[in-house]
Formats: sequence, C-alpha cells, structure tokens
Amino acid sequence: MRKSKALAAIAMAAAATMSLVGCATGTVDAAGAGDSAIVPELDPNQKVDIVFETYNLQQAGPWTDTITGLVKDFETAHPNITVKAQPPQGNGATASSVQTQMLAGSSPDVAQLTFDTVDFAVDQLRAKSLDKLVGREAVQENFEGEHPYHPRAVTLGDRNGDTYGMPYVFSTPVLFYNATAFAKAGLPADVDLSTWPKVADAAEKITAATGKPALSIACAVKGGNWCMQAMFRSAGGNVLSEDGSTIEFGNPDAVEAVKMLRGLYERGVLASEDTSTQFESFAKGNTAIQLQSSAIQGMFIQSAKAGGWDLRAAAMPGFDGHTAVPTNSGSALFVFSDDPAKQRASWEFIKFMTSDHAYTEISSKIGYLPLRTSLTEDPAGLKAWADGNPLLAPNLAQLDRLEPWRSYRGNSYVQIDDILATAVEESVFYGKDPISTMKTAQERAQKLLP
Repeated sequence: MRKSKALAAIAMAAAATMSLVGCATGTVDAAGAGDSAIVPELDPNQKVDIVFETYNLQQAGPWTDTITGLVKDFETAHPNITVKAQPPQGNGATASSVQTQMLAGSSPDVAQLTFDTVDFAVDQLRAKSLDKLVGREAVQENFEGEHPYHPRAVTLGDRNGDTYGMPYVFSTPVLFYNATAFAKAGLPADVDLSTWPKVADAAEKITAATGKPALSIACAVKGGNWCMQAMFRSAGGNVLSEDGSTIEFGNPDAVEAVKMLRGLYERGVLASEDTSTQFESFAKGNTAIQLQSSAIQGMFIQSAKAGGWDLRAAAMPGFDGHTAVPTNSGSALFVFSDDPAKQRASWEFIKFMTSDHAYTEISSKIGYLPLRTSLTEDPAGLKAWADGNPLLAPNLAQLDRLEPWRSYRGNSYVQIDDILATAVEESVFYGKDPISTMKTAQERAQKLLP
C-alpha cells in the first residue's frame, strides 16, 4: 500500500497536474505586477532569506534529491541568500497552496506553478511581471546565453506580452513501450508506432499473447488533461478558441479523439486504470505500451533495469491524415514576494534554477526535457547523457512542433478541467455516448468562463 501511494504521487506530480485539485476562488489583495520600479541589486553582504515552493519535493528519489542538491549549489554560489525549499502546503495543489498562504499573510517568495494556472496566477494571485521587476532586457538575457532556450519554450509563461513565469521544467507525451513484451508477441522492437491504428494493431497482438490489455493512455483519465489537449489537437480539434473565450472540446474534431479512445477500449486493448495504476502496471510489466509524460522516464528506466526488460520510446502517435501535435506538461517559476530584497533574491534564484548547470542536473537525473536544448550537443553539458539515452530523441524532436498547454481564464479552471476529464472517462470507459457527453460537458464548461 505504501509503495502504491508513492507511485501515485510520482505519477501525478511528474505529469504536473497536482494543481488541478481543490483550488479556491477569490482575488488576493497583494501588490500587483509592475507597481514598483526595477528592484535594486543586492549588496554582497546583505543577508536575505527566501522560500521556494516546488511540487518536485512531494516525492522522494531523483526529484527531491536533484532539487535539494541544486538549492545547496545556489547557496554556495550566493552565500548571502538562504533558500527554504518546501512542497505545496495543505492538499498539495500548487496554486491553491500559494493562495492559502497569501490569505494568511505569508506566501512563498518563489513558487513552481503548472502552466494551466498562468492566468489564475496573474489575475488572482497577482504574480509579479518579471519584465517589470528586473527589466525586460534582463529577462530576455536569461533566455539567451551559450545555450539559449528553445523558441517554443520562451513564451509559455507570458501574459499580455509580459513574462510572468520563467519556464522551468516540462515534458511532452511519449509512447513508452516494453520491447521484451513485443518480442514475446512476435513483434520487432522497431515496429512502426507512428499512428494510433498501428499502435492498436501492436497492442492487439500483445493482448492476445498475454490475455490482458496491453495499452494504457494517461490522457484518457483524470490528471491527464494536459495530454488530452494534445489528443484533441492531433485529431484537428482543440479545447479552447484562440482568444480563450469559447470551449471547443465538444466540437466534432475533438470528439473524434474521444471516439478513437473508446474504440481502443471496446477492442479490448486499452486498460481501464487511473493514473497511478497505469504507472505501476507499466513499471511492473503488466502493460506493454503507455502514453505518458516523459518526466516519468527516469523511474521507468529504473523499473526496466530491476525487472530485466527492454524499455523503448517513440513519439506521440498521430491520427490518420493528421500530424501529431504534442502539448507540454510542466511548470514555470513565479515571484510573489512584495519585498524588494526578496524579489531580487528570488530573481537570482530563478536565473540559477534555469541555468545550464541546473538543466544539466534536472534533465540527466529526473528526465525532464532540457529547455536549453543545445546542451545535448555540449560535451561539458548533456552530450554524453543524450548520446547514451536513446529515449530522449522522441521527446526532443517533439519540441519543434510543440503547442502550449492551454489555460482557462477565471476562477473556475479546476472545475472546467474536472468536467472535461469526467466526460472523457465516461465516454471511453463507461458506455456514455461520446458525442452527446462531450457536447454537454462543453456547454457546462462554457458557463464557467468569465
């Protein structure tokens, strides 16, 4: 039981969806972004303490060890700044944790929030505009350097032309598979898995050999809406209109993605499992194919080694006639402090946690995509790791066609995501008609947009 709970925490947090639970509503009365001039540099002898809240501390192993190590490295490089690193408080949801602490008069200075909360962080939590806090030139300079950010990553934390969240860690949906199970079913390890029909055919052969569903898809269950957005886009649909005013996940193109998932379940190849059970089943070798966040890669590698099976990875499959469109999970770093010294210290910390050194540690030890992608070609960076890690290639290639995880405006983004996830699960696994179920969910969600 204890192990199952740990695996559940790993799967949920690594997919960066913990923020979708229990978010409170209401505007926090705090200083807004841009209310003050650029914060001054710290005097080297000026002692500053800051609090860093990160969901990567919610689970032991490579996540906690890596982040704890980086905090120590930062404090060594900045002996005048002390960082208290903590996991989200209360129910573990990122945005509501910050809000609860704010209302109590003591918010974290820097917080890691998932990309679906950008609008809520700006409108309700009053996150600071980094452009106004330290100057747009300084922010853009942080995106550059010897190994600049990938262009697709630069604007993920933007709102109305300002950078509020510094993109920090994220991943794309990757199709992990057990090549040993493929071989036992008579399939080559390099079988073509580029489309969902081809994945279904492979899963059917493995299912016939094992007597149990071979495939699991994180997008299809609660906690996987970031990934479900990619399924909608890959089928030609979307969750939101471009201007963010209209819910679209009940439109015909989007419903095609749900109908495809329903077909996989009716064919007997798609397992009906929640997120944590999916993770555990694949790690144990009970299922052979899983579409999952690439952030789980490190744990799957450990599981494959322990179980003696061959782990492989492929890009997210496409629908016939459409190119797959991956979306990102993940998070950005936001500043919430109103104190100028803590704001400057927070910025120094953000720069460090998005530096070449930090991404070398984070990518090689956790498995997150390095946002400074040219590190994979640097012998002093991630080249040796990348060359010895063929699982990285599909994830890295998908970055070139990445589309952002869309954020719903207003206080009800959690409720909208819950409506969507429930409708998908009912349509795929519980016999509800996908067309009417998704349309009804769309209409309910539309009423919750401001």
